[in-house]
Amino acid sequence: MLSKAGFATLIPVRNMDRALKFYTKTLGAKLQMRAEGDMKDMFASLKLGKEEFWLVHPPDSQEKKPDVAYSAFVVKDIKAEVTELRKRGAKFERVEKMEWTTKTDGPIAYDPMGATAFLKDTEGNLLMLWHGEM
Repeated sequence: MLSKAGFATLIPVRNMDRALKFYTKTLGAKLQMRAEGDMKDMFASLKLGKEEFWLVHPPDSQEKKPDVAYSAFVVKDIKAEVTELRKRGAKFERVEKMEWTTKTDGPIAYDPMGATAFLKDTEGNLLMLWHGEM
């Protein structure tokens, strides 16, 4: 049954070396496995915190749709994470107010449900940092 299955998010990439550098050096992920030989630029498995995710290079004929989906990193201190990631070279998106009650602080938006900040990886995938109820 799926209730006992693991779960991995697949993140499409165009340049495996560039993506691996971003996810390991900038975000701090640990490389678990990278395909070898002719497949070395097609697949890599990484672990960040408690979660595993896979970088995959889609077939060239497959169109990549940017910003259709994103991965969310659940953090305990969003301000500290944003500060640390900026030091490592991450560039955050301009913050957008979702409602009139939204408060902003740099790239962080604070709403009654929690706080968010968005950045893109080197491949154009939108990533979100999220901190629960404030």
